[in-house]
This record gives sequence, C-alpha cells and structure tokens, in this order.
Amino acid sequence: MVFDIERYLNVRSAYGASIGPGGEIAFLMDTTGVPQVWTLDSPGTWPEQRTFGDERVTFVDFSPTRPEFVFGMDEGGNERTQFHRYDLDSGALESLTDNPEAKHRWGGWSHDGERFAFAANRRDRSVFDVYVQDRDATSEEADLVHEGEGWLTVGGFSPADDRLLVSEAHSSFDQDLYVLDLELGELEHVTPHEGSVRYGSANWGPDGEALYLATDEGSDTLSLCRLDLDSREIESIVDDEWNVGDVALDEDSNHLVYTRNVDGYTDLTVAELERETDLRELPAPDLPTGVVGGVSFDTDGKRFAVTATGRRANANVYVIDAETGDTRQWTRAPTAGIPIESFIESELLRYESFDGREIPAYLSLPADAPEGETPVIVDIHGGPESQRRPSFAALTQYFLDRGFAVFEPNVRGSSGYGKAYTHLDDVEKRMDSVADIEAGMNWLHDHPAVDPDRIVAMGGSYGGFMVLAALTEYPDLWAAGIDIVGIADFTTFLENTGSWRRELREAEYGSLEDDREFLESVSPLGNIERVEAPLFVLHGENDPRVPVSEARQVAEKAEKTGVPVETLFFADEGHGFTKLENRIEAYTRIADFLNEHV
Repeated sequence: MVFDIERYLNVRSAYGASIGPGGEIAFLMDTTGVPQVWTLDSPGTWPEQRTFGDERVTFVDFSPTRPEFVFGMDEGGNERTQFHRYDLDSGALESLTDNPEAKHRWGGWSHDGERFAFAANRRDRSVFDVYVQDRDATSEEADLVHEGEGWLTVGGFSPADDRLLVSEAHSSFDQDLYVLDLELGELEHVTPHEGSVRYGSANWGPDGEALYLATDEGSDTLSLCRLDLDSREIESIVDDEWNVGDVALDEDSNHLVYTRNVDGYTDLTVAELERETDLRELPAPDLPTGVVGGVSFDTDGKRFAVTATGRRANANVYVIDAETGDTRQWTRAPTAGIPIESFIESELLRYESFDGREIPAYLSLPADAPEGETPVIVDIHGGPESQRRPSFAALTQYFLDRGFAVFEPNVRGSSGYGKAYTHLDDVEKRMDSVADIEAGMNWLHDHPAVDPDRIVAMGGSYGGFMVLAALTEYPDLWAAGIDIVGIADFTTFLENTGSWRRELREAEYGSLEDDREFLESVSPLGNIERVEAPLFVLHGENDPRVPVSEARQVAEKAEKTGVPVETLFFADEGHGFTKLENRIEAYTRIADFLNEHV
C-alpha cells in the first residue's frame, strides 16, 4: 500500500524524557503538530498531555523533590527560549522568565529543588551570563552570579549545591570548563590548555572533587576521563578509536552510563563507578539498533531513561534498570498506521574521494529498485560539525516509498570520526568537502541501480551551502537542487547571524576581518550564474542562525540567470520547520518540485 506524504509526516516521535520524584516520566511528543510535554505513570499506558501551546517545547526537566517540572518554549522558531513551571497536582502554569528578547539556556535544578541555574544573554546579546533563581521567584528576582564574556553554558550544581559547573565554547571543537563558587562569586578555570580541545558531557563526581567527562585532550577521539579538580590531572577511563558521546553519572548510586559513536551507531554501556577510575560493567540494555541518547536518572539512580531511534524505529522513550539491564519501552509514539516492517534499513558504505580518503556514507535503496532507472536524493547534513546517523527519518522513508534512493554522505568536516577528520574542511580547505560530494556522485554513477541523469542535491543550513556549492562547482551533475535554510554568501551570513554565535562560526569558516576575500571566493552566490539545475529555496523568516536574507538573495540572483527557481518562506518558523502544517506544505512542495523536474 502507498501512503501520501502527510501520512509519513504524521509519524510521531517521543523523546527528551525526565524522570520525576514519584517515578513518572515527562517527555516531549509531537502528536498535536508541535512538540509538547506529556507524562506517563507506567510503561505503555495512555499518556497525559500537560502543555497545549501553539509553539514548540524545547526541553522538560522534572524537579528532584516535587511533582513539578520546568519546560522551555520559544516563539516562531526564534530560539529565544523562555522557562515555565508546571505543577502536576494542580495543573498550575507559571512563567519563570519574562525577557522575550533574550535567549535562556537551562542549567538544571539544585539537589533540594529550591533553585535552578541558567545562562542568558539579557545584559548583552553577544555574551551569556550565569543566573541562579529560586523556583518560585519572578524573572526580575533572578540573581546574576557571573557576568560572562562569551558563550557560556551551565553544567549543573555540585553535590553540595555550593558551586556550578560552567562551560565556555570558543568554537565547536574548543571549550573550557570552570567551577563557579556561588558564595564567593569566584570563577576557577579548571581546563587550561593549548590548541583546540573539547570537554563535553561533564558531570560532577560523587564527592564534588572531580569531573567525569568526554575529552579529546591528547587524543584524536573523545575519551571518557576523570578530571581531578585539585591537581587538574586528567586520567583516561575509556579510550578507543571511537568517540565517547553522552556521559551521565548519578552521584548517589555511582551508576555511570556512557555511549560511544561507532560509525554512527550508538554503543551504550552501563557501569558502576567502584573507585575513581575503576568501572564495574553492568548488563547491557536491549535497545533498537541505531541512535540512543538523552540519559536521565531517577532520584535514587536505580533507573534511567533514554531516547532510542533507528532507521526502522521512530523515536521512543525507554526506561532501563541500571543493575539488571531490564529494558521497558514506556512510550508508543504511533507510526500513523504505516507498518514498521515497510521501513527500509540503510547500508553503511565508504567511497574514495579525490585524495584517496575514504568517505563514510549511508545508502538506502527502494524496494525492487529498477536497474539503471533509480533516481537519487543526495541528502547533505548541516553543521558542518555534525554527522548523519542511522536514526528514523519519515521524509527519507517517504522518498524510498516513491522510488527514490537516498544517499547521505559524511564528508570531511563531519563529527564522529576523530578530531583530525573534523578539521579537514577548515577555512581554506572548505571546498575539499564539496569535492567529496563530487566523488560521491562518481560512486553513484557506477552503481547498477542508479540513473545518473536523475540525481538531486538536498540539504539544510550548512547542508544548504553544500547544495549551492555543488550546483555551482559541478553544474552538469545535477537534475535539481533543494536549499533549506542554507548559507549562500559567507560574508553576509556572518554579518547578519546572531551576534551571540558569530565568533563561533568564524572559528570554523574564517573571519570577516582576516578572510573576507577568501570567504567571497567560496560563496556560491558569486558563481550562481553557473547553476543549470532547477532550484527550490525554503526558509523561515525568524531564523536567528542563517538569516532569511540568504535565501532571498540567492533566489533572486538565480532567477535572473534564467534557472527555474521556486521559493517558500514561513513567517512563523526559524532555522528549520517545526509546525506540522508547515512541514506538510514544505515537503509536499518539495515532492511536487521533484515530480516536475526529476
């Protein structure tokens, strides 16, 4: 049976769970068309919807001591998240922040549930300060405990609630960690280093004298390590060829959960921290093959929740017994009546690029792909410090059902394959990643199922830049291009992106002051007259990351060259499309565009 695109886009996701003090879970699910907060008291029962907004909820976090949670919501995709508190017993909803022009970044509850911490750019839009606020205080009563000078994120209260862990990002691959003494107001730098080093997923140790984290200090990949706060010494606990991703340590039970990114697939390990760096491995949970993350312990550390998804499994929440590995699927996000067995698994492969480097990619083929007649969508991820992984994608399954193959390369610059690989596209090496796309095209041309005259480039954000760059660099290879919230010109992008993120993006792309001439030379907008394939440009008017002006200028200039150009702009979306009605319109238009031109 063939299902239309609206049916596929109604496949639901349940994710981002937090376990409450009574054992219930709160999680996000998009049943109403945008993610809202739902709760469950036991696995597999009917969930109760708790929030009813027209805008997306971005996170939910239960109080450790009360039947209440805090959730975040922005407006129209503008990413200026505000906090709200919901009481499960009374249903009362209270606004905790009232600064709609500022971004708020959640930093977690104190252990007694009396306070919470966060970072916000209220004082200066280009930097983030650290705040602590009483649970029942108003926004004006939040205490500014540290004035920042960059991109700060709060990593949680210490076991004694007297200190905060604070992270500062200099780029996507260079961070620093600090400990903020709340009584003295002193900020102690605990990760002095040279060069680019990542310190991610940091947790307080059980006694507050150490941090457990993932870092690539002295290594090409992220390792699970212990950082002693007195000596500043870092000792490796788990170190191998694959990146450690999530790290979660419960301070009371000493249960520790960490994940490894093994060629895109998640390997999750549960252990008990017996001594400072000694782990006793516990039974592994039974989870779908694919991507797992978002670890959240219950109040005594005996159970934890995760979100799991795979190519043939839409996202759902699972709760795991830490000691036994017993795994229960709590949520049953519906698949809109589409049989799970109809979903198609992807093949992990590698192809050789221009310099002999092996580029990892996923290829999904439709059932009974006709030899030499199968059209292909080359779906390019954003970032660029990101990675296409084998999670569920309803749109991919729709295109497979319609006879398209889907090819998803992790070109150089992608994360997940070590520090060196991520830096292979920095600044002057930018176009080497575009050359990886051409090499992927050459590989596809040799595939027996593929029709080389019907290959489409599609991507969002930085992936949108890659689409435009591929269309201008290799114009004769493409049947069509789809640019979603993409960068057309690096100079205008950097000039107009949010001030709070400009420095981080310049670390990746090059600076306006030092590299303007180079940035202009690699920007697709300057070569748009070379495009031969029909182009579809989609964008959200409220995008704070890649301004909508990027889409308008590339569409206008391409249209003047005589290329068929379609555009679609959403007044109530930002960097991507969240609302169901908008996603249906966007992807229906994309399907119609492909039907016409491919």
